[in-house]
Amino acid sequence: MLVTGTDTEVGKTVVTAAITAAAQAAGLRVAVVKPGQTGTATGEPGDVDTVTRLAAPLTGRTLASFPEPLAPLAAARVADLPPLELYAAVDAVREETDKHDLVLVEGAGGLLVPMGLRPSGEPWTVADLAVSLGCPAVVVARAGLGTLNHTALTLEALERRAVPAGVVVGAWPTDPELVHWANLTDLVPHLLGAVPAGAGAMDPGVFRRSAPGWFTPSLYGVLDDWRAWAEEIS
Repeated sequence: MLVTGTDTEVGKTVVTAAITAAAQAAGLRVAVVKPGQTGTATGEPGDVDTVTRLAAPLTGRTLASFPEPLAPLAAARVADLPPLELYAAVDAVREETDKHDLVLVEGAGGLLVPMGLRPSGEPWTVADLAVSLGCPAVVVARAGLGTLNHTALTLEALERRAVPAGVVVGAWPTDPELVHWANLTDLVPHLLGAVPAGAGAMDPGVFRRSAPGWFTPSLYGVLDDWRAWAEEIS
């Protein structure tokens, strides 16, 4: 399952951790794969480290890391490092699929960010990875203004590639305004979950116990009433 976003900094990593926690609570063996991690020159933990801290997946892998906080292909070029090759990423994910019930692949930035190169020398994106793997996608979206257009564009791009997809709100605000409620209503036909803002700062034990309540059964959760959920955590 691909976890992508409408943009960068929309909450993909915390959502990935939350899906991991919900799936493991349902008894699944989960692996998390990050094909391209950028911005690692600061010495801060990478996204897989964050997921591991919050949800403790059975396996966590980062396939390639680059120092600059750029798109992975650009970061590889700037650092004069080999770019990630598409079929190497496909093989790595399939290797984990053989050993786990669920493999979550967290992208970088949005759906069409250049990740690396094909054997032909052409760039590839996480959308290409999803097509190659034949896996569904979760689109992490913002709660606020602008999210409907960005989300619709991302879903349309996935639909054109025959990739099934649903939406998770990456950070539902503690004090939602009219725009948040309106967006929630419009997103409901595609909505698979919503994670409260600040969830990444929770105690890991609380995070793991809470995660199933943030998702519908399609993502191993128990949620069926969006408005009641949003009012409860607001």
